[in-house]
Amino acid sequence: MILGMSLPVFTALHVIISLVGIGSGVIVLYGLIVSKRLDRWTLLFLATTVATSLTGFLFPNSHITPGIVVGILSLIVLAGAIAARYGLRLSGAWRPIYVVCASLALYFNCFVLVVQSFEKVSALHAIAPTQKEPPFAAAQLVVLLLFVVATVIAVKRFHPESIRDSDLSASGSKRAA
Repeated sequence: MILGMSLPVFTALHVIISLVGIGSGVIVLYGLIVSKRLDRWTLLFLATTVATSLTGFLFPNSHITPGIVVGILSLIVLAGAIAARYGLRLSGAWRPIYVVCASLALYFNCFVLVVQSFEKVSALHAIAPTQKEPPFAAAQLVVLLLFVVATVIAVKRFHPESIRDSDLSASGSKRAA
């Protein structure tokens, strides 16, 4: 039992949170590329991505796994993204730091998605059962290259208006971009 749930139920919850994080992260990354803050999507992405990492630590493990290492790295870059976005309001160098950190957090989730897909999807597992085969490496390389390109473009294009305190309050009358 984890948090009062059976392992299969907890796993399903973790997967749903992860997929919401990935989906909202893709929308946020698109927003960065087109220079839109997408405040509500950003909050959803950051919250679910933090939750993904935290719930990942609750799975029973007898040793440190690659997933735990990715979770730790993800939380580190998420701390940078959250500080840059909400604490430092994307000012100066914090704008590109935010873009890189947010993109890297999304990449980590997608990296794990590819790993899990090759472990759980029969057709993928059949072509790369140990995840040391060329199809697995090719899939991870394609994902990495897509994120490098998208992040470089986003760093160049993301120049939103400054974030004011009123923009961050939930009670503000402004709608999120």
